[in-house]
Amino acid sequence: MQQPDYKHKLTIYSDGNNDYTTVLPEYYNKDCLCYGQKIKTKDGKKIFPAIKRKIFGNPNFDDIDTNANECVNSIFRSRISRMVRRSQCHAKNRYVLGNAFALFQFYWNFMHENEEKLTPAILEKQATKVWTWGNFLHKKLKYLN
Repeated sequence: MQQPDYKHKLTIYSDGNNDYTTVLPEYYNKDCLCYGQKIKTKDGKKIFPAIKRKIFGNPNFDDIDTNANECVNSIFRSRISRMVRRSQCHAKNRYVLGNAFALFQFYWNFMHENEEKLTPAILEKQATKVWTWGNFLHKKLKYLN
C-alpha cells in the first residue's frame, strides 16, 4: 500500500472512539489524513441523530459514514465464530486467529460474489475469475514466505 501524501490523503471514517485521534498522528502526518467521525448516541431505547465531526483534513460531511465498517464487522462476527465467543473452535492464540482471518479474507475477496456475480478482487482487477474452494484447495503454491 502506498504511503499517503499531501495529494493522496488517507481517508478514514470511524465512530466516536477518541483513540484514533491520538494513534493516527503517531503513524501519519496530520496533513496527509482526511479523517471524520460519526458519533451515534442513544438513551435507553431512544436513538438520537448521529453527529458528524471533521477531525483531520477536510472530509465531506456527506461521506462521513460508518455503515460499511459496521456491516463488515457484523459479517466477521457471523462468519468467524471464534471472534464472538469462546467455544471449542475459539482461537487459542493470535497466530491461529490471524490464519482464520486470512482464510476468510481470501474467501471474501476472491470467492464471494456480489449481485453482479463479481468478486471484490475482480472489481479491483486483482483476479480474472471467481475462485472456488476446489481451485483454492488444489492450487500449487509457487512461493512460500
